[in-house]
Amino acid sequence: MSAPTDALLTTPLNALHVELRARMVPFAGYSMPVQYPAGLMAEHHHTRKAAGLFDVSHMGQLRLVGPDAAAAFETLMPVDVIDLPVGKQRYGLLLNDEGGIIDDLMFFNKGNNEIFVIVNGACKINDIAHIQYRIGHRCEVISMPERALLALQGPQAVTALSRMAPGVEMLVFMTGGSFTVDTGTQKIDVFLTRSGYTGEDGFEISVHNDQAEALARALLAQPEVMPIGLGARNSLRLEAGLCLYGNDIDETTHPVEANLLWAMQKVRRNGGAREGGFPGATKILAALADSTGAGSRKRVGLIALERVPVRDHTELQDGQGNQVGEVTSGLLGPTIDKPVAMAYVDAAFSALGTKMVAIVRGKPVPMEVSAMPFVPTRYYRG
Repeated sequence: MSAPTDALLTTPLNALHVELRARMVPFAGYSMPVQYPAGLMAEHHHTRKAAGLFDVSHMGQLRLVGPDAAAAFETLMPVDVIDLPVGKQRYGLLLNDEGGIIDDLMFFNKGNNEIFVIVNGACKINDIAHIQYRIGHRCEVISMPERALLALQGPQAVTALSRMAPGVEMLVFMTGGSFTVDTGTQKIDVFLTRSGYTGEDGFEISVHNDQAEALARALLAQPEVMPIGLGARNSLRLEAGLCLYGNDIDETTHPVEANLLWAMQKVRRNGGAREGGFPGATKILAALADSTGAGSRKRVGLIALERVPVRDHTELQDGQGNQVGEVTSGLLGPTIDKPVAMAYVDAAFSALGTKMVAIVRGKPVPMEVSAMPFVPTRYYRG
């Protein structure tokens, strides 16, 4: 639930959003730009062909510091933290004791016994409190409210950014480091990773609040770059098959049913060198071992076979009118130009090509289980 309008927080880029005539909406307790005058479709297509700049300063940033930080953090997630090389980033899943997903996050090994973490904006207060409570006795848990976060995404993002920060072009997907951005009038120190939430090449840039607006203006002055709002961010991530916390994953879902096995490295799975040892391990490892998936549900991708958008919370039925699932995210994909969706369905209906119907305003819309991503990703891997 969003905070009341009069209690909304603003990011360091609020004045710029107003100047750019963004339409602002409540999101994660903040006033955030949902779109700019160009509109969602134009913003979406521009990001796919050039470069878009997103204000994601509502996200939470924190540092875990100390010789035991990696081992301690690994006890909270079913992923390999200890063996993550210095200079690399990984996707993680913060779990509760039942194996439900408290949040999904990104973490980076900065070396010198320091892990840099980015969590979702709507979850950051609870996430940081949870991490502090669980492992604060083993390492320092340092919140970073003084930092803003910008995301520069699209195939020409590297062209725009390397013009001001030579060397970023040498990074590959899920690596990063500290850089100095030369805007022409000042030099701004940033920490960035080559990653993002659109399926495109790009960067996420952590910068001090005091310099965030200057950095954003300098990036927007590049010919490849235009500002992009939350609306296009959502359509881009859905085409890329990426989960939105609160829609596609939450504390009622665990990694196996969410189809996030790729985020669980072998070392933490059954038979691995550090098998289990994370919250909900018994339940999750048992589900992982059950190859039949009997009695379970699975997150799948769906494409509508008619040109009818299928929205969140739409019921899915089999041919006999029995409910077999529910849509968690859905819209008309601007790039694929077809209605696409994510949903949880009974495991028996999760195979590629399986047909079902979505009930939209009382009428059945035929759907088919599809592989994700719906649009091929273009991460730069070297």
